Amino acid sequence: MFGLIGNFGPWEVAFILVIVLIIFGPGKLPQLGESVGKAINSFKKAKDEDDEIVISNDIKE
Repeated sequence: MFGLIGNFGPWEVAFILVIVLIIFGPGKLPQLGESVGKAINSFKKAKDEDDEIVISNDIKE
């Protein structure tokens, strides 16, 4: 089920971008992009910190 999330073709991406443009308007797109970028960075940092904790726990054992 979750394997289908990343299988977007060019038409699907274009359709999603058009819908986002209609919903948020061109004025809000820079703010939306910044928010998405911050969310992705936050997720990556949390994932990396979790990986470090798991590795350090494995070393202690």
